[in-house]
Amino acid sequence: QVQLVESGGGTVQAGGSLRLSCQISGSTFADPTIGWYRQAPGKERELVGSIFSGENTYFPPSMQGRFTMSRDSARDTVYLQMNNLTPDDTAIYYCHLASTIYWGQGTQVTVSS
Repeated sequence: QVQLVESGGGTVQAGGSLRLSCQISGSTFADPTIGWYRQAPGKERELVGSIFSGENTYFPPSMQGRFTMSRDSARDTVYLQMNNLTPDDTAIYYCHLASTIYWGQGTQVTVSS
């Protein structure tokens, strides 16, 4: 019954920004830890960042500086703000309920030159 639904993907020019949303339903916790991952064609899925129950976030070094995360607890939604996008950011982006088997269906992000 747990569901995660991503939205906000699309096509942008290099240097542009996107804000992705992940809406969570069915979780027993109001502010669960959520991870964002991405997978580009021919590449392995990689962690983009995580937001924890205490509102702290973690980003791998390659993601730091351009990406931020936040949540709207009233709407059970986590946001991934992506700035200064490059073509290397092109991928399908997924959100994941930490320590569970539950993933969203993914949302496509395409960054053109």
